Amino acid sequence: MKKLALTLGSVALLPQAALAHVGDHGASLFVSGVMHPLGGTDHVLAMVAVGLWAAVTAGRALWALPLGFVGAMLAGGALGAMGLVLPGVEPMILASIVLLGVAAALAWRAPLAVGVGIVAAFGLFHGHAHGTEGPAAGLLSYGAGFAFATMALHGAGVALGLGLNALSVRGAARAFGAGTAVAGLALTFA
Repeated sequence: MKKLALTLGSVALLPQAALAHVGDHGASLFVSGVMHPLGGTDHVLAMVAVGLWAAVTAGRALWALPLGFVGAMLAGGALGAMGLVLPGVEPMILASIVLLGVAAALAWRAPLAVGVGIVAAFGLFHGHAHGTEGPAAGLLSYGAGFAFATMALHGAGVALGLGLNALSVRGAARAFGAGTAVAGLALTFA
């Protein structure tokens, strides 16, 4: 568990612009889609924070928050791929890191519909970035790739939060949430 925490913490400290990118990963569109959220610290932090918030909230939030994010992210990806403009995408992505980190740090137990609404709103903006910068052809394969990577990152956040709670490391999951919020602020002013 310490290795996972150290790895996630190290990733959060990597200096990267708050921009998603596809780049040439030399593989299929699915792999390109997988690499897209993994290639930006902003996406990694926000997606892990969704999982952390779900873990500290527990109950139905364990599946509802991640699925709400991914569903809206796919809709945002479709909007971006169609060329529809969504204003403030990058500021909303940065805001998502900070606010989702704060929600996890405070262990905010929002009503489920409110929590899902919040993550869905942020998911829409993350998805728009993915869709805008994705390939013109093969959107389904690419979208499946970035949905898969997103669910894996949510799962990592849930596993980290639940694992720390199971080990009775008091407040550690909340501390990771606070660290996420601080990293989001650092990216904002980078």
